[in-house]
Amino acid sequence: MGNKIFVSYKYSDSLVRRFQGIYKTTVRDYVDILQQKIDKSDHIYKGEDDDEDMSSLADATIGSKLGDKIFDSTVTIVFISKGMKENKPEKDQWIPWEISYSLKKQSRKNGNSKTNAVLAVVLPDEYNSYEYFITEDSNARTLKTSILFGILRENMFNLKDMSKTIYSNGETVYKSYIYSVKWDDFINNINRYIDIALKIRSHIDEYEIRKSV
Repeated sequence: MGNKIFVSYKYSDSLVRRFQGIYKTTVRDYVDILQQKIDKSDHIYKGEDDDEDMSSLADATIGSKLGDKIFDSTVTIVFISKGMKENKPEKDQWIPWEISYSLKKQSRKNGNSKTNAVLAVVLPDEYNSYEYFITEDSNARTLKTSILFGILRENMFNLKDMSKTIYSNGETVYKSYIYSVKWDDFINNINRYIDIALKIRSHIDEYEIRKSV
């Protein structure tokens, strides 16, 4: 049985690589491509479809809107894009709340939810570059986590024992609870990267998880 996947993204961000035939490509266009791919696999798409202003919403209203959407999902994919952050408090933007509810355990009459696996998919910018977030050379890959929302930033490189190289079952350790992958790699092998996120979740106790906005 496949996973129910919730997608968190900045709907109207247009600072992304343009698709042929789409004059003003936005992050939503990348979500559409992912949805088409998922619809052909055993996974189930559960994304958010609007970009509503939330600055006037109470926390309880935000919770009711997101709780039911995320409750029965197992994986959250967050699209990292150059213009994902607005110039206003993080608590007034959807992505931090969506990640928070993905990481929290929720209760319903029909049972309890688990913390989601979370995967960060980095989109190329309008210059077809990933360097606003990822820089690579022959020796290392560097993530510019300072550009992210706090709840994303603090759930990267958050392994409790950063010197550890293998989990107790012998699998390779990942240093971040939220693993990052480039869009071009991800869209060509979706299942591989979802499996990585799920593997990390199976070792969740080895990470310091921030769950609040």
